[in-house]
Parts: sequence; C-alpha cells; structure tokens
Amino acid sequence: MPTTVTRQDPRFPIMRHGNNLRFPTHEEDYAGRIAYCDSPEDAAIALQKVLDAGLRPTVRSSGHCYEDFVVNNPNGAILDVSLLNRVSTGPGGAAPYRIQPGAMLGVIYQELYKRSNVTIPGGTCFTVTAGGHVSGGGYGLLARLHGLSTDWVSAVDILTVNAAGKVTPIQADATHNTDLFRALRGGGGGSFGLITGFTFNQLPPAPSQVIETGMSFDAATMTPEKYAKILATFGDYWQQHDQVKETWGLFGMMYFHGKGSNAAISINTQFTNPDGTVTDLTVLKDFLARFDAFQPTTRQPDLRPRLWIEATVNGGGGPLSIGGGGRAKYKSAYMKKSFTEAEALAFYNALQQESSRGIIIAVDCYGGAVNNPARARDTAIPQRTSLMKLQYQTYWNDPADDAARLKGIRDVYTAAYSTDLVDPAHKGTPYPGDHYDGCYMNYPDADMLDHPFWTDLYYGTGDTHPFLRKVKNTYDPHNVFHHAMSIRP
Repeated sequence: MPTTVTRQDPRFPIMRHGNNLRFPTHEEDYAGRIAYCDSPEDAAIALQKVLDAGLRPTVRSSGHCYEDFVVNNPNGAILDVSLLNRVSTGPGGAAPYRIQPGAMLGVIYQELYKRSNVTIPGGTCFTVTAGGHVSGGGYGLLARLHGLSTDWVSAVDILTVNAAGKVTPIQADATHNTDLFRALRGGGGGSFGLITGFTFNQLPPAPSQVIETGMSFDAATMTPEKYAKILATFGDYWQQHDQVKETWGLFGMMYFHGKGSNAAISINTQFTNPDGTVTDLTVLKDFLARFDAFQPTTRQPDLRPRLWIEATVNGGGGPLSIGGGGRAKYKSAYMKKSFTEAEALAFYNALQQESSRGIIIAVDCYGGAVNNPARARDTAIPQRTSLMKLQYQTYWNDPADDAARLKGIRDVYTAAYSTDLVDPAHKGTPYPGDHYDGCYMNYPDADMLDHPFWTDLYYGTGDTHPFLRKVKNTYDPHNVFHHAMSIRP
C-alpha cells in the first residue's frame, strides 16, 4: 500500500517541496498530502484514491522540476514515485533493460554498468531520475555519440485515466498505442499520465575510458573582440563537425559568467573515441588547439585517462536525494548555427551589467547522433538540426533577492534574442528559424507563457504540438494531468 504523508506528519515540511525552494510561492499553495508509491500497483491505488476524493494529482519522481508544476498544488496530492526505482535486466544481464521512473541517473549508470556494461545516454546530475528526464528527452555527455535517452526507449508503462474516471494501465510501444508511445518520448512529464516504467530492448555499450579537460579565460583581460572570437571558434567547430562521426565522442561545454566572476568564459570537455577508448587523441587535441591563440588563463596540464564509470558517477554531485536545494531560475535555447559577432557582443554586453551577477550560461554542444531526422518523426522532440543547447542559470538563497535575480536573468535572455537574428514579432525569444530552434521542455521557463506562440518554442512550428494535443484528448480526456505548460486538450 502507498505511504501517505499529510500536513500533520512531522516529515511533511521537508517532503512537501522540491529542489527549487522558490516554489510554492505561498503556504496555502502546498499540496495537502504526499503518497509514496513503491510499485505500479501502489501508484494505481493512490491515483484512484486521489481521483475519487476529487483532488488534483501531480507526479514527482525526483523533485528537480525547474518550475512549480508539481509542488504548487493547493490541497491536492503529490504522487511521489521516488521509491519506484528498480533497474533490472534480462537473464545474465541481457536485454530487455527495465528502468522505473524513480531510479536516479547515478544509480542507473552503476546498475547497467555492473550487470551489462551498457548505458543510457543521459544527464550528469546523479539525483535526477528517469521519469521526467527520459520522458522530456534526456541528453548528456554521450548525446552526440548515441542520441537522446528517449531515442532508445522501446516501451513505456503508464497509468492513464479514462473517460469514466478510472485508472487504466497501458503499455505503449511501436505496435500498441503508438500515438501515446511517440508522445511519451519527449513530450514532457505531467501531461498524459503516471509513468511506471521504461523498457529498452537495446542500449549502447558503456565507454571504457574518457579524458576530461578544462580551460578558462580571465575576465580582467577579456575584450569584446576576443570574446566574440572565442564564441565563434567554439560554435564553428560543432557546425563544421556535426556529421563527422569520428568526432561524436567529443562533448564540449562552454560557460559564460556574469559580472563579478574571475573567468569570463570557461570551456570543459569530455572525450572518448566512438569505440569507447582513448587510444587516439587526434580529435581532442585538434579541438583544444583551436583555443591556443586566445591564451587561456588556466588549463588542465595533461590528458589523463579516467574510467568512464568513475567520471560519470563521481562527477554528478553525489547521491543526496532529500532536503537541500536553493532558489533558482532557468531558461534555454537551441542554436542551429554558430555565434555571429553581433550575437556574441549581445552576450558580452549583457553580462557586463551589475544585474548579471551570479548568472551562468551553459552552452552544450549538440547534434551528432541526435540529429537523425527519423527521430523527429517517431519522438516528440522536433529539434533535430541544432548544434548547441543553452541553459541559462542563476542561483541564490535569500527570498528577498527574488525580484533582482529574476530581472537579471530575464534581461540577459531578452538581450541575447533581440539582435537582427530574430524577427520583430518574436524578439526576446529563440524562435525557430534559420538560426535558432526554440527551447527545451526539460528546462521549462514559465516566462515563455507571456508569448502567445510559446508552444512553437518548445514543440516547433510543424506537426508535433497538434499531434500531442490529439494524444492528450485520447488518453487524458478530462485533463487530469496538467500544469502551467502541459499539453492542453
């Protein structure tokens, strides 16, 4: 039976919120109860009880949602599936591989490595769990080499609610409930039902070794011209090598830092050859050499191999999964081309402002195996021609700083997308077009709701969003599962 924690329970104060302590905004917005489910049967019982009581259910697997979609549920019920966390394989470690929604990425990597020497191409944060990560796309350091986590999903088990208000278990795959199967591969969490498991009939081999590097460029000696050239050098590389398969084991991460940081720009890489070894470093050395002319202030002195599993598990923040957290705001963008000079200067100037203190913009390379046009047709991730993915981040602790921090990151974002690369009707956003390809739903940003075209930003201007609405009407006709940015009937 599910374990229910109510407002009167001494555990409630720490269990009622997620990782982003900005939410809920007011005490009265907290859920009235939390049901912990450690089996699909538990989840079905808990969901039916919530429905019968006339309450709104929201689903939580790890609590890493960037916005208030889960915990802002006044007197409703949170169905927490963090205990639904098994990772299993077939006999002798063979396929199929089954992962439940509460399994943390760090645990998934270890379990699959120990049992089968395979992996999912997922993210770097240890405590993010499969439920939201995989259903929203799921990408990480192996994305160029192996695509997105959701690209490898063979089946999804989910609890839906039918027109009569009854919980209905469904398995969606390539031959059953195929429309729902596509929607659950990238359509985002909280729109269609409660996922109880993912099945993978095949997964890529885990790399044996990787090499990690880092360099930074001092803010004190940075000039606008140098800034623009560094950005162009980084972006040009991915534009030139998007479909050069020999480079797909190279993953580059560039960071822009706001006012007050010692570094204006830093660049990190993780590298493995496509065969999972580091015996040939030609690709990595070529990439690093392109930045020699800019004289990095700090640079990792040697190229020392490291076991992939060690780098992946130990580099993801550790297994803390309860408590902690702080206040944060995030934004995102996909880029289809390298940085122009005007674009780079927009970043430079915006990040010189006093209000940019504490802001970090992470520019991750993208593309490679992700940019398979077939995956745009059989998943709900339409962004299959992008070269880079940006994540805007700012973190703080004092609620009194909320207004200033939010204004700071909004100002930087607006400045970045107010150049001539964006048409006047869509200024302030990375609207899909020749240069940009919208935003990433797993980095939700409720500010985008201010734009009547916000669904274009996340789902593109093609058939993806209309398709998702049809699926919504079929499998959640009463809109039981909803939040501010969910798929609407």
